[in-house]
Amino acid sequence: MSVITFVLADDVVPKFTPAVPDKLNDAVSTILGWAAGVGLAVAVLGGLLSWAAIAVGHNSANAQLAARGKTGVLASLIGAGGIGATSALVLMAYNLIGNK
Repeated sequence: MSVITFVLADDVVPKFTPAVPDKLNDAVSTILGWAAGVGLAVAVLGGLLSWAAIAVGHNSANAQLAARGKTGVLASLIGAGGIGATSALVLMAYNLIGNK
């Protein structure tokens, strides 16, 4: 008794590796890098201006200005943390999708 075998295809799933085109890869990396850098620079500037508002408010007995400065410092820290975490996650996901 003989066994007849048929080969329909070598693999069920074709061998395909997704890759982002080089021109798009360079542009997206540049845009993501600039967005993160500018966002963090603005957060640092906001923090510095908030510390200045705290100093002026305390030295001029203007409690409202000092309180606004303290709120600004917290907002700057939260914003910088959010920008840093988001840019890291986006770059990680972008690199996992097919960036070489």
